[in-house]
This record gives sequence, C-alpha cells and structure tokens, in this order.
Amino acid sequence: MVKGQEELVFLPLGGVGEIGMNAALYGFGPEKGRKWIMVDCGMGFAGEEQMPGVDLMFPDLSFIEERRKDLLGIFITHAHEDHIGAISELWPRLKAPVYATRFAKNLLETRRLSEPGAPKVELREVKPGRRVTVGPFELEYVPVSHSIPESNAIAIRTAAGLVLHTGDWKIDPTPVAGSVTSPEAFTALGDEGVLAIVCDSTNVVREGFSPSEKTVAETLKTLIADAPHRVAVTTFASNVARIRAVAEAAAACGREVIAVGRAMDRVIDVARECGYLDGLPEFRRSDSWKSLPRERVVALLTGSQGEPRAALARVSRRDHPDISLTAGDQVIFSSRAIPGNERDVGSIINDLIEQGVEVITDRTDLVHVSGHPRRDEMVEMYRWTRPGTAVPVHGEALHLDEHARFARAQGVQNVVKARNGSLIRLSPGRPEVIDHVKSGRLFKDGDVLIDEKDRAIPERRKLMQAGLVSVAIAIDEDGVVLGEPAVDIIGLPNRGRSGEPLIETVVDAVSRTLSGMSRGKLKDSESVEKTVDRAVRTAVNEVWGKKPACHVQVVEV
Repeated sequence: MVKGQEELVFLPLGGVGEIGMNAALYGFGPEKGRKWIMVDCGMGFAGEEQMPGVDLMFPDLSFIEERRKDLLGIFITHAHEDHIGAISELWPRLKAPVYATRFAKNLLETRRLSEPGAPKVELREVKPGRRVTVGPFELEYVPVSHSIPESNAIAIRTAAGLVLHTGDWKIDPTPVAGSVTSPEAFTALGDEGVLAIVCDSTNVVREGFSPSEKTVAETLKTLIADAPHRVAVTTFASNVARIRAVAEAAAACGREVIAVGRAMDRVIDVARECGYLDGLPEFRRSDSWKSLPRERVVALLTGSQGEPRAALARVSRRDHPDISLTAGDQVIFSSRAIPGNERDVGSIINDLIEQGVEVITDRTDLVHVSGHPRRDEMVEMYRWTRPGTAVPVHGEALHLDEHARFARAQGVQNVVKARNGSLIRLSPGRPEVIDHVKSGRLFKDGDVLIDEKDRAIPERRKLMQAGLVSVAIAIDEDGVVLGEPAVDIIGLPNRGRSGEPLIETVVDAVSRTLSGMSRGKLKDSESVEKTVDRAVRTAVNEVWGKKPACHVQVVEV
C-alpha cells in the first residue's frame, strides 16, 4: 500500500457474529483522512439469565464516536428494531443526519423519538430508487422484499467501486405489503460491476426458497374462516403484511378486528398513513371485545416473543383488562420464537392450552414465513450481482461460516470472514482484514448505559446463583466488638442439608471468627472484613454446597 492512498473500508460494529444490534461503517479516503457513513443502528434484547436486570443491548460505537466529525450520515435499511432501535439512545453521541424511507422515518418518530426525553434527531427522508450523495459516497436505495414495508438494499458507490449492502431481504413475488426484490434492478448492478457484496446470512443453512407471504395469508384466511369461536393472532407488530392478511381474512368471513398493544397501534397508525392498509375498515378498540359475538371477532395481539408485559402474556395469565379467552377459542402464533425466547413463548402456550384454548403454530400450519433468504434465493442474488468479493454479515458464527463456503461455491473470488471490530480493506488490492478496533456491547440498565466491563452484571449473576449474606460489625478504637453483629441472608434457603437454620450458621461463623482475632487485628477494619467474609462463605458452603456473595461492613466507633 502507498502511504496516504485512498482506501475503501468496511467496519462492522454490530450484527456480525450475533443476531441483532446491526451497525456497519463504510469509510473512504486515506487512513488519516477517511470520511465515514453508517448503515443501520440497531439494538438487541438481553436474556434475563445472561444479563439480569437488563432489557436492551446496543453496539459499542466508541470507534466512530471518536471520529464523529467525519461521520457524514446514518442510513437505515428498514424499520426493524435490530436496525433502528439504538438511534434514540446513541444518536446524541454521533449527531449525524439519519436517512430513512417514509415508513421507517415515521415509525422511528412514532415509536422511539416520541418518548419523553428523546433526542431531536435530524431525520431526512429517502425515496427508493433515488441517489443521495454525501461526501465521497453516492448511495442508492434498492427495494427488496422483507417482513416489513420499505426494506432496501443500499448500493454504495465511491471512486473505488460499488459495494452492495443487502440489508435483510428475501425473494417474494407476492409479498402482500411492501416491495418485491427485482431481478432486473440487481442484474443492472451486476452489469455495472459489484466490487463487494455485504450480505444477509440468517437462513443460509436452509435449502430452497422461503415461502411467500401470500401463502401465509391464504392459510390464515382458512383458519379464521373455520374457527367456531374467537380468534386471536399474535405476530411481530412490525409485520404489516401479516396485519393486512389477518384483516382481509377477518373481513372475508364477517369478523371485526381488534388491535391490542401499543406497539401494534403505532405500526397500524404509520401503515395507514403510508397507505399499506388502504381499503380496510378501521380496527376496533380492545374494550369492544366483550360486546362482540364470539364468532365475529379477531384480535391482533402483541407478545409473540413471550414478552411478559405484552398483551398475549397478560391474556394467558388472565389479567388483561379487556381481552379474555375461554375454552374453544383459538390463538394463532403467526411468528417464530427468536432464539433465547423459546422458554417464555412455551410458557404462554402451555398456559393457554391449560385453559382449553386451541393453539396453532408453524409446527402444524404455514402461519409464518421468514423474511430472510434461503440458499436458492442467495444463489439468485449472487447470479444477478456477480460480486468480486463477499463479506457475510447478519448472523452467528455458524451462519457466517456456512455463508463463506456458499459464496466460494458460487465462484466468488474473494471471501472475507468478518466479526464485529474487523476493519476490512475492500479496495485497492486484495480485500482483507487489516486491523481490529474496539467493539462490544452496551447495556441499558434502568436509565443509564453501562459497558461490558461494568461490575454490575457479573455481580448480579453471582447473586442469582448463590444469594447474599450481609454482616455489619461495630468495633471501637481499642479493638473491642460492640454489641452483636447484625446479620441478614438474602436468596439463601432457610436451612442447610442437615436441617440447621442457615442464619444460625452465619451468626456462629461470625462470632467464632471475631472471638479468635486479637485486639490488634480487630483494629484493622480491612483485615476483619476479609477474614469474616472468608469464614462465612466457607461455613455456608459446608452446610449448603454453595458459596454466597458476602458483604461485610465494619463500623468504626
């Protein structure tokens, strides 16, 4: 490489080696003077077991925060939370214009930027097929099929060549709502010459073509028409095609639709505003549920991923103020559990079945299809675009590795395996990883953001496993223990293996330890805390088999 030579680089900071938190950077220029754009800025959902007390995760954007004066814009491929969900939280650290289509822009404004304290993000609307120029980049939004309207690949043009960032996509000639993935549009890009494709890997391990949304719509129409009583359908609130399919199925058999859940209401409002629900009657409010005959109602519910505060979970627990189900009613899961959510979804299904409700999932009926391409669809994309280089993204290690083998089998000359933080030079020269930069995760903990090094999360995991013993000891300046130590146990069983009260085990361990220490040692608070901590943990382990966390505080009087 010639020092100071202009380079085109790709740097993922989220979504590569994991599902969710998508955030990718493209840089152009000499190393010391690169200009940058970001594609997507998404969030992920934290599992309670792995991240106790944390609901949301965001990519660590420290690298570009330090270079934000050179960040020219943030370009959104589509409005799923794993692509837009971090904007309201992280945008104040970047303060670059955000470009999105009308639907994504309106949904972002409605869902995230309407919350109290949300930043005043600079949003700029982009029309698919139009080109936007920022600095050395020219970007073109290319419509694709996906499970939300106005999804787009982005063709990124620079003096070094054209890079195609596919975003999330599939091939669906009958998507119900939204765009089709046009062979002509992508073949034209291939004819222009695609330097590199940065492509979705989610379903590369699955053979064939993904079924069409139209097929799901037909299944839903049959199920709803044949149902003898109430029907409730749960799906991703963002899936406007599925919402439309349910509404059309309901109308065909004289049923009314009731939409339940704030997320559902927001998407429906934006979808109507953008014309995706044209021709359908207004949906009813949830308080209409009990007044409508059982055979004349369909509910659209949030909570397809088992979220405990969503409408479906509340219905399954029988504590929703308006919606209730009885034996003979039907619930259709027009969704698939995201990895990590299976237990919560299964719990809701079991609760419903115990109530005599019939539950229908994609295990028995075609009530859900993925929005991502299977192998035969990817064959078509590679045939259309004929890229010189492939960089697999949007997937876990299994998906990325399989995608790399797949791309080589399609005759792609260069395949670069990336992970979050991999700085990849796409041009000039042979594409390769040239550096690794800081990347990682940030956690939304209450109203603050913490990073992976914060002690809160590992300490909470420890408390989940073995509880906490708290000991407070008063010692005067002569090394005399005053009164009885205050002892409490939290999250420990009441009794040990032989039936002895654990609180007594702790009290005895503290008393023995203090009695065995000289006045000189008792004057050393730090030494007392460490010695008592060690003694308590050992004593509890002997009768319980676990070592709890222990907090010892010496009060000097």
